[in-house]
Amino acid sequence: MTQRPVRTALLSVSDKTGLVELAQQLVAAGVAIISSGGTAAALRDAGVPVTGVSDVTGHPEILGGRVKTLHPRIHGGILADRDDPEHMAELDAAGIEPIDLVVTNLYPFEDTVADGAPPDPEAIERIDIGGPAMIRAAAKNHPHVGVVTSPARYDDVAGAVAGGGLDGDLRRALAAEAFFHTAAYDAAIVGWLERDAELPERMVIPLVRASNLRYGENPHQEAAVYADATAFAWFGRPTPVYDPPVLIRATQIQGKEMSFNNYADAEAAWRHVNAFGMFSPAAVIVKHANACGAATGRDLTDAFTKAWACDPVSAFGSVVALNQPISDATAAAIADAGFVEVVVAPKITPVAAERLAAKPNLRLLEALPGASSGLDFRRLSGGFLVQARDRVDRRDAAADSFGDIVSDREPTPEEWADLEFAWKVVAHTKSNAIVIARDGSAVGIGAGDQSRVGAAARAISQAGVRARGAVAASDAFFPFRDGVDALADAGVRAVVEPGGSKRDDDVIAAVNERGMSLVFTGVRHFLH
Repeated sequence: MTQRPVRTALLSVSDKTGLVELAQQLVAAGVAIISSGGTAAALRDAGVPVTGVSDVTGHPEILGGRVKTLHPRIHGGILADRDDPEHMAELDAAGIEPIDLVVTNLYPFEDTVADGAPPDPEAIERIDIGGPAMIRAAAKNHPHVGVVTSPARYDDVAGAVAGGGLDGDLRRALAAEAFFHTAAYDAAIVGWLERDAELPERMVIPLVRASNLRYGENPHQEAAVYADATAFAWFGRPTPVYDPPVLIRATQIQGKEMSFNNYADAEAAWRHVNAFGMFSPAAVIVKHANACGAATGRDLTDAFTKAWACDPVSAFGSVVALNQPISDATAAAIADAGFVEVVVAPKITPVAAERLAAKPNLRLLEALPGASSGLDFRRLSGGFLVQARDRVDRRDAAADSFGDIVSDREPTPEEWADLEFAWKVVAHTKSNAIVIARDGSAVGIGAGDQSRVGAAARAISQAGVRARGAVAASDAFFPFRDGVDALADAGVRAVVEPGGSKRDDDVIAAVNERGMSLVFTGVRHFLH
């Protein structure tokens, strides 16, 4: 596609960032400006010569501005095929001037609905009609017309116009951006209209590439990371459908570029550590999407040290997530522990960053804290599985209401605390999962096993002598007593599980025979 000069431009924008500067550059390049409403007023105030849309159409704006650009003299000028003699003859006969450039962005619908649920009339008035119509018309006719929807493109376009016009590659790229702009806008409107349904009948998720990755899970796979363009617009939902792209937009302090696996593990680690809140220092160490260490402590350094001690071998090449700002002492502990791929925390102090700068390949991320909400999407061929995100909530503030005691022996207060800790860890561990914990630290984690007794065996093997006097959590019920017997043989004193098996009585009998405590939560936490 050849370079096309720009003689006439239509400017109609809601976001007026850079508007005057762009218009001045266009006028300096000999471009005639058409505009309307607040855009025209802003340009006239800045001394930019403007022809009003009403002067072009011969008809005033009506319906409070709802109809102003929806007119053949506007859309004919945009949509005419410059290479079609009949089109150009029709324009000439009607006295319509071709429009070579359309610069517009839309009413701020997403901003209007992002902070709550405004009255329907207010939100409806922020649904743009003329803007999308002009954008789509110009984008359709991109072989002849340029369309700009973002102020970030103003310098590129102004430079091209001054250099003789927009070339085909630029017009095509601008058209793709324009159609995405209207698609994301429509997605926001659909989300708002479906806002009362936790699982809406229709969902539109516009994705924009945030960055390319060197490769995917393996070197022969191409990969990129995409952000949900509507993720920050909650559409007035009590529970948002989409999570904000926290790790995608995290601040990277140092280190190599994030890889596909880095993102996957960092996401798992960040979700996990945020389950402990922000006030109790916590550390989670993840390898291949499963925790190989998790702990709370008297301070962040203590939590990290305890988490690393759970399984130092598996922690090699791991992702470390911390729920509080990293101090120099914590940075020193991380630096001394061994090889770590990624560290993510809500804040990395300058002295900590200086300490970890000695490991230039270590990726340091600052990310927004907070537990994830919204919906969980799993890809299927030709579709998705969609579910509400799993949450691990206590029933109420009293420690003994975390679950129901079904054994003869009651857990001690210390065991209650460890049971709740283990329950949070096992809920973020791939099924089948068993977690053994003591003193606010995981000491054995059996993850992703095909059988529950197998998961117990792995956790016991990892814990060793640390299992004596510890507690254990199971993400789902024990189908047989063999898993509980294995934990008892290892010295575990208390167990928490959902209950609900037809053999619960056998499991309870086993616990009572071994002098253990057993708590049923009534809630399962499978994670596949």
